[in-house]
Amino acid sequence: MRWTLKPKPDPEIIEHLQKVLGVERAIASLLAQRGIKTFEEAKKFFRPDLADLHDPFLMKDMDLAVNRIELALDKGENIMVYGDYDVDGTTSVALVSSYLKTIYPNVATYIPDRYDEGYGISFKGIDFAADNDISLIIALDCGIKAIEKVAYASKKGIDFVICDHHRPGAGIPDAVAVLDPKRADCEYPYKELCGCGVGFKLLQAINERRGEQFELLIPYLDLVATAIGADIVPVTGENRILAYHGLKMINAAPRAGFKAILQQVKKDYLTLTDVVFIIAPRINAAGRMKHGLHAVNLLTEEDAGQAQVFAAEIEEFNKDRRDKDKTITEEALAQIEELQEQERLTTVVYRDTWHKGVIGIVASRLTETYYRPTLVFTRSGEKLAASARSVRGFDVYDALEGCSEFIEQFGGHKYAAGLTMFSDQYDNFKRKFEEVVSATIDRKLLTPEIQIDAEISLDEITTKFHRILKQFAPFGPGNLSPVFMTRNLKDTGYVKCVGGENKHLKARLFQKKNGISIDAIGFNLGSKCNFLTDGKKVRAAYSIEENEYMGNVSLQLKLKDLTVN
Repeated sequence: MRWTLKPKPDPEIIEHLQKVLGVERAIASLLAQRGIKTFEEAKKFFRPDLADLHDPFLMKDMDLAVNRIELALDKGENIMVYGDYDVDGTTSVALVSSYLKTIYPNVATYIPDRYDEGYGISFKGIDFAADNDISLIIALDCGIKAIEKVAYASKKGIDFVICDHHRPGAGIPDAVAVLDPKRADCEYPYKELCGCGVGFKLLQAINERRGEQFELLIPYLDLVATAIGADIVPVTGENRILAYHGLKMINAAPRAGFKAILQQVKKDYLTLTDVVFIIAPRINAAGRMKHGLHAVNLLTEEDAGQAQVFAAEIEEFNKDRRDKDKTITEEALAQIEELQEQERLTTVVYRDTWHKGVIGIVASRLTETYYRPTLVFTRSGEKLAASARSVRGFDVYDALEGCSEFIEQFGGHKYAAGLTMFSDQYDNFKRKFEEVVSATIDRKLLTPEIQIDAEISLDEITTKFHRILKQFAPFGPGNLSPVFMTRNLKDTGYVKCVGGENKHLKARLFQKKNGISIDAIGFNLGSKCNFLTDGKKVRAAYSIEENEYMGNVSLQLKLKDLTVN
């Protein structure tokens, strides 16, 4: 692991924050690292306020989108809310359709079939709209590259309002309105909304135009928070406000679908991390293993009994997803070993029988193992489909652009993308991808990095310190849970390897200079037990968490890594 200590912020800013907030230096330093310089900025950080959300009409084409939807309502047109089959897409469809249905009856929902139609807007979906006398499609979390599809729909008398957050291509679809903060000609102040976030801004604009109070929209924020967590967008600015209040909704008044999921997993209070690892995989499992509409049905169901039926069904999809994920990951790792490709700077694997619904998860697993830009391919009809994942600091989307001569279509983000290609281009692509990555990647990015916020002593870890740290949440990209480093630690004699195959490490660490000791747990650090059993002094990188045992709550270190001093 590469340990990187973040640069220390300006000492004058730290001293100012210490003084005006009455906090320890370490807390003031963490705030300064996040760009906070004043009491007012700190207040906004610790108490995210819905009043600080931006005016939705600052987004390009928002007025056109609202005008077209109002026209549809006035004329009694049939509207279709169309979204991708992942968490961001299904929450977006649930969000917009359920709001519209409270004010208008003629609203249908549509999620493309992952296997039959593939990602994004499909010709089949447009034909379905035409066959059902639908004249307006609101597309969510997709559509920014659907130039041909939008033109096809136009010939059938169907208009599009597109709400997307992916990078545009060379041209913009000729839709009635294209809402995407990443458009070069869009001056919206916050660029990192997820698809569901863009959908929420549309609802905010419609709601405002109707003269309704903003409070009407608060119950929908649980869906937005779920999409923010699942889509791994930065938890900064507007996303932080939406996630903060969305989590409050999930915990205080969860919708029937969320409550049914939580009953399955026996969880009472959810953080954004819990949303990512508990709710999101289950919502995703519907689109991966069966159909995304199952997720929309769960998220929009108001009857508690029926929601439990849907949740149980989705739990089965999730178990099936986990089984396939495990099997395919093992096969992919064996393929890499067999082809002796560990020395490459990229990981590209393919088997035509692999389940398309889990190749993205497998790509993530392989990236964790070999820490390389990774693509996992499978067959999808007459073509190949792949999911791409990257390592921190390397833009895999740009790398795919460098290989575009061999790709039929692709889309995504810096760290995650999807593509399709014709099978006869696989070998050419694999060779080109290795060339592009080799020519552009900084070799140090191929070693996992731990970014450390600050070096502290064990005596600084107090209940007050941790209580303030908890208020830095919700955590996610752009606002990660703080990681600390402490030197000159020794085990007090309690170190042991725990878990299956002794994969994990449990210890009580002691710092002589202040006589403080504290419990520590290190997942997947069992191989480093010998550092402590030999009595060596070590330095630890860790986050701080609460540990509850037999009703007693204490602080412990959650170790990221250990090295000898």
